[in-house]
Amino acid sequence: MELGALKNKYTDLIHQTFDFPQEGFSVTDNELNFHDIPLMDIIKQYGTPLRITYLPKIGQQIQKARKLFNVAMAKVDYKGNYTYCYCTKSSHFSFIMEEVIKYDAHLETSSAFDIHIIRELYEQGELKQNKFIVCNGFKTDLYKEYICGLLNDGFVNVIPVLDNKEELEYYKTHAQKKLQLGIRIAADEEPSFEFYTSRLGIRHKDIKDYYIEKIKDNPNLELKMLHFFINKGMKDSIFYWTELYKCLGVYLELKKICPTLDTLNIGGGLPIRTSMNFEYDYEYMVEEIVKQIKLFCEQNEVDEPNIFSEFGSFTVGESGAHLFSIIDQKQQNDTERWNMIDGSFITSLPDTWGINQRFILMAVNNWDKEYQRVNLGGLTCDGMDYYNSEAHVNSVFLPKYEKEAPLYIGLFHTGAYQESLSGYGGIKHCLIPSPKHVLIDTDENGEFYTRLFAKEQSYKSMLKILGY
Repeated sequence: MELGALKNKYTDLIHQTFDFPQEGFSVTDNELNFHDIPLMDIIKQYGTPLRITYLPKIGQQIQKARKLFNVAMAKVDYKGNYTYCYCTKSSHFSFIMEEVIKYDAHLETSSAFDIHIIRELYEQGELKQNKFIVCNGFKTDLYKEYICGLLNDGFVNVIPVLDNKEELEYYKTHAQKKLQLGIRIAADEEPSFEFYTSRLGIRHKDIKDYYIEKIKDNPNLELKMLHFFINKGMKDSIFYWTELYKCLGVYLELKKICPTLDTLNIGGGLPIRTSMNFEYDYEYMVEEIVKQIKLFCEQNEVDEPNIFSEFGSFTVGESGAHLFSIIDQKQQNDTERWNMIDGSFITSLPDTWGINQRFILMAVNNWDKEYQRVNLGGLTCDGMDYYNSEAHVNSVFLPKYEKEAPLYIGLFHTGAYQESLSGYGGIKHCLIPSPKHVLIDTDENGEFYTRLFAKEQSYKSMLKILGY
């Protein structure tokens, strides 16, 4: 019997390793599509290196989360309601914020200059003054000043979340209207952390006495929200459920003496797909969170709180991608091949360097060629400017590189934090320029169109920043 042909092409590798095609990814004529958009067409028009943002994905994520929580609440006859806030620090770009507001999301801020964005959106007619503005983080005097300014100018649902006991004194003397407050609970960290308790928030044992002494009898202050967040996100682990119940214990103590407390803010933490092998039961996790809160409140005979979330990476992460060309291959020893990209991992995707974050990595073209194991190298002179593993395996496989057949790659779901951490438009290591940034949207007929948001950074802009 004749043996079948050896399946050693890149397309065979992907189809045999993953359930493929899958949401957001498909292949036509050996070229990759991202949300049905032929990436080679984008590359031919704009070149590489290239950042892209697929705007419709943002609205899809907001709607997905709302559906998850609303269905979960309906299943257990939950009496409170659900509010979706966008965590602005994940990406502050105007096109992100406008898309978020278009889907009626509320906002969570983390620093003073966030408030300027709030005002700009209001002046442009994008944002209404009745939106919830949840103000997190350690508050500098400037941040507190801007928060009070919003309240005094008619933003009726500004909620500063107290991060320390001294923060309140400023609001008492500068807020001219009744102020809704939140309190952040200082959560314990997982055993793998270098410290036991988060630096953010107030110790849970101190919160009740603090409320009685500083807030309870002040007619201009109203405690509305308890804030709870675990650094590692929403995971089905003993640690997560223990911390949630600890938070609910604080809610129970306060609710008995504070009738205005009606909201539990569970922060962010829904993960995004960083591997084609990604598995996470969103429905189960959200339903379990809602069910446990409901059960706790029933057992203790208190009203269920309204639930707020502050999803950042979940909102924007899967909208982003980075596209690169392989500009050369270096054979450094018998086993190590280095595919050099026309960009840098450190300067474009700093989380790959800072926290060893993995993203979905795939070839954009040449899927019909044989695959080989490679390391990917960036253009800076830093020894750590490389990418040589994926979330599911300690290797990177790509179609064989040939000089006469250009090879393009994409790293996907890179839409959260990378621009701000890398200093968008600023000075990068080895003066690697910020790449072009292209936005992709769809029209009323569902047809996609593109627009250039930013050109590749020029040497003149760098020299200006450097004082030349």
